[in-house]
Formats: sequence, structure tokens, C-alpha cells
Amino acid sequence: QVQAVESGGGLVQTGGSLRLSCLVTGRTSSTSVMGWFRQAPGKEREFVAALYWGGRTTYYADSVKGRFTISKAVAKNTMYLQMNSLQPEDTAVYYCNADVDHDGRSWLGALDAWGQGTLGTVSS
Repeated sequence: QVQAVESGGGLVQTGGSLRLSCLVTGRTSSTSVMGWFRQAPGKEREFVAALYWGGRTTYYADSVKGRFTISKAVAKNTMYLQMNSLQPEDTAVYYCNADVDHDGRSWLGALDAWGQGTLGTVSS
């Protein structure tokens, strides 16, 4: 089994930055895709970014492309999401997932691989 724990959320002003961390415990695989999702108030959870644990390929939602950067420290079992140029619409609970896939239509996170979420709030 895998467990994921997010940290790094907080309150920033428009244009500011946050760096989220996701510590993954349990078995990890170089073939796994891990990533970040978010859920804004009153909205459904949406995909943000993903990466291959054992590779260099990354993926981003159009809404964050050019502003957010996903990265990893494999030796630390940690994944990061650097969020720059934040806007109020980025306000959400951010979740990491240690087992992400794309079904041809949308990005999905394995039900047993979610973190607890960390709240990022962007004030106007």
C-alpha cells in the first residue's frame, strides 16, 4: 500500500507563490505516475499536474501550465508542486496521489493513494 501526506498550503496574495510537498510512503514504482489534483469550493476535483516517478515526463492542466511546476526527490520519496503567479481561482484543497492514470478522457487517481489534502488560499 501507499500513503501520501501533503503539506505546504497556506494563504498568499494574488501573484504570490506556494510550494506544496507530498511525502509518499510504502512501495513506489518507477513506472508509476504520481500527481496533484485540486478541489475548489463548490467544484469537482480536477487534475493539476502529474509526473513519472522513474522518468522525466510531466503533464499539466491548461489552467496551470506555465505557472505550476511538478517535481520530485526520489531519494526522499517526495513530490513537489511549485505554484507561482497564483490567482484567486487557484484557491482549493490540493491533493497528491501516488498512483495516477489517464483513461483516455481524464486523469484519475487511485482510490487508495490519496493524501489528506492541503488548503491553498489566494486572496485578491
